[in-house]
Amino acid sequence: MTAAPVIIAVDGPAAAGKGTLARRLAEELSLPYLDTGLLYRAVARRVLDAGQDPSAPGAEAYAHALVPSDLDRIDLRTPEVDRAASLVAAQPPVRAALVAVQRRFGRQSGAVLDGRDIGTVIFPEATVKFYVTASPLTRARRRWAQGLDGAAAGDDQAAHIEAVAAQLAARDAADSARAVAPLKPATDAVVIETDAMDAEMVLAEALRVVRARLA
Repeated sequence: MTAAPVIIAVDGPAAAGKGTLARRLAEELSLPYLDTGLLYRAVARRVLDAGQDPSAPGAEAYAHALVPSDLDRIDLRTPEVDRAASLVAAQPPVRAALVAVQRRFGRQSGAVLDGRDIGTVIFPEATVKFYVTASPLTRARRRWAQGLDGAAAGDDQAAHIEAVAAQLAARDAADSARAVAPLKPATDAVVIETDAMDAEMVLAEALRVVRARLA
C-alpha cells in the first residue's frame, strides 16, 4: 500500500508567524510549500484592479482566471488587499475554486500549506496541524518592522501600530464569524502562541511536534 503523503497544515491570523514557520518547515522536511493566503490576495488584487467591490458576488471569475504570475506581484500585502481578501474569501464560489487548487497541490507529493482553514476544511486529515497566533498588538508591531502595514513617512509609530492592531482585530472578528470556513483552530491542532517567541523558537517547537508524530 502506498503511504499517504505527509501534509502539514499551518493556520492562524495574519502576521502571527505562520508563513515563516510553514516555509521553514517545508525546507527542513523537503516538502513543497504553498501560501494559500496568496491565492485569496491575488483574487482580491484582480478584483480591486478591475474597480469592482470585493464584497459583491462574482469574484469567482477572477479566481478561475488566476495565473502563476499573479502570486508574484509585490502589491499583495497591503491593508487594502488584506480587507479585500477577507471579503472575497467569504464567497463560497471563490472558496470552491481555490479549495480545488490547494487540494491538488497537497495531494501530489505532500506539502506544507499555510492559511486560515487548512486543518479545518482543506485537509482535515492532515498529518500534523498547527494554529499559530499572537495578539493583534504584537502582530501590528511585526508588520511595522517589516514595512508591510502601509505606513507613510512621518507617521507616528505608536499611533499607527495601534490603528493597524485595531484593523487586525476587526479582520480576526470578521474571519472568525463568517459562515463559510471561519478562522479557528482545528480541534486537534497544536496551538503555538508566538507573542514571546522568535522564529527559531517557533520552528524548534514545531519540528519537535512533527518528528514525534512521524515517528
